[in-house]
Amino acid sequence: MLYHVAADSLVLFHLCFILFVLFGGLLALKWRPVIWLHLPAAAWGVAVEVFHLPCPLTRWENLLRHLAGQDGYGGGFIEHYLLTLIYPAGLTPNIQLVLGALVLLINIAVYVRLIRRA
Repeated sequence: MLYHVAADSLVLFHLCFILFVLFGGLLALKWRPVIWLHLPAAAWGVAVEVFHLPCPLTRWENLLRHLAGQDGYGGGFIEHYLLTLIYPAGLTPNIQLVLGALVLLINIAVYVRLIRRA
């Protein structure tokens, strides 16, 4: 049970991390110190998508699911509603490149605005 809860918690953290990568620059508009957390997170997000790097969060989640005795994702709320956002069906290398470019463009726009404000 503990491993199952840990895996579900990791999925939630993974989703929050993805949202932070995408939109954390907006937090930096309000709270400047967030820049020092967001820039490396955004760089990692772009690198994972562009270079098709394995995400350690995915590896850890699969390990926890294995330790919980699960072969895959069960039928709970988290699995049903959130996993398809993080691991969409049909994700191809070309789509990953587009996603990486989207992350990069969103963050460049936010940081250009941030620099202009300063």
